[in-house]
Amino acid sequence: MQSLSRFKTGFEQAVWYTDLARLPAWQALPVFAVRLVDAIGRDLVQGRLTLYATSLVYTTLLSLVPLLAVSFSVLKGFGVHNQIEPMLSEALAPLGAKGVEVARALIGYVDNTDVKVLGSVGLAFLLYSVISLISKIEQVFNATWHVEQPRPVLQRFSHYLSVLLIGPVLFFAAVGATASVQSTALVQWLIQIEPFGFLLETTAELVPLLLIVLAFTFAYMFVPNTRVRLIPALIGAVVAGLLWQTVGSLFATFMSGSTRYAAIYSSLAIAILFMMWVYIAWLILLVGASIAFYRQYPEYLAARSADLRLSNRLRERLALSVGAALAERHRSGQPPWTADALSHTLSVPMTNVAKMLHILEDGGFVLRTAAEPPGYVPARSPAVIPVADMLRGVRSDGEDRLRIQVPPHNAVVTRLEHHIDVAVDEALEGMTLADLAESTDTGTTSPAANARQGPPESPGKRS
Repeated sequence: MQSLSRFKTGFEQAVWYTDLARLPAWQALPVFAVRLVDAIGRDLVQGRLTLYATSLVYTTLLSLVPLLAVSFSVLKGFGVHNQIEPMLSEALAPLGAKGVEVARALIGYVDNTDVKVLGSVGLAFLLYSVISLISKIEQVFNATWHVEQPRPVLQRFSHYLSVLLIGPVLFFAAVGATASVQSTALVQWLIQIEPFGFLLETTAELVPLLLIVLAFTFAYMFVPNTRVRLIPALIGAVVAGLLWQTVGSLFATFMSGSTRYAAIYSSLAIAILFMMWVYIAWLILLVGASIAFYRQYPEYLAARSADLRLSNRLRERLALSVGAALAERHRSGQPPWTADALSHTLSVPMTNVAKMLHILEDGGFVLRTAAEPPGYVPARSPAVIPVADMLRGVRSDGEDRLRIQVPPHNAVVTRLEHHIDVAVDEALEGMTLADLAESTDTGTTSPAANARQGPPESPGKRS
């Protein structure tokens, strides 16, 4: 038992208390993979991803037919609307024969949807159902990427409209181009020659997976209201695509032996199994999004706990680090720091950096630029921003929302707070943000701070 406990302690020490930057790539990669698997498992166990997937299932059931109707109307203008049913059947392939039945039923509902008969109110409700689905997907992706600010209303409308009009066309154009290439005389001639025939047949079998990966990559990059880089999105899409194929095969095997469900639920069995597969599909998509997020922001894997609340000391340390970084950039004339770049440079999760920048912005110490993504610069010259004022603003953040009354007989608390404030002001008297940036850049204390400190004391001389 003791040996197992020692192994567990040593394993946790090696995985969670090792600086990956100091390890060679061949050692850092498996440690990162273990942290990633642990983080995904933690999100699943704590119910975050499962809750999002459940909410998306409900929205999908309400909006699937309107979404297909809108896509059908768009594709009908290009003459490829007849390809919807085969593609839908392919997506529902894990349901087996019941998947074909569900696809035919959905297409039947779409065919019976006559836009001319709906009227203005019905058409508005149809578009609202579709937009609500895309809006819900964006909310879930924003939550996965820890994005608190949604898109503006007008930007959301234009973004959703482009997805509805351009997305289906591009997807079916890729499918059509793939089919056209496979039917060319050159490809047919190469199929007769080995090993080209084997390679082309293998590639043809991988086309569905490649299309899934392409669709997932597009979703990961353009749905969240943040900048998602290609490589993290592609890695998450590849893992999600492989999970889609693997879990789909397992679900199809499960469906082949699900006769007892048909006996118990009768005609409701198809609907229940359909909802199960929709839930699994959304869960796979969200797992891929989480992998892309952790790949782009490995700072969130620096600690085993998902609790990202900082202690008071770490909040003040973060404020000083951010202020010094912004002042140094201002002095050197380089482009302003973005929250993303600061997060990677300071090895601090993006959520904490964004909150600290928001606090400093509310306090009048930092300004946000109009660029996209926004950069951050000192609100005034760093030479006239006292460090003590900045720390006081960080320490007092949120006091307007909650005030703790000190009992009259416990006035010592008030005096102690006053002594702490006086001590901080005396320690930082005269130090500005420019002094802090200069000290941080050179690794030495500024002359003003040296003058305040006086000669160094030995521990034995301190009273």
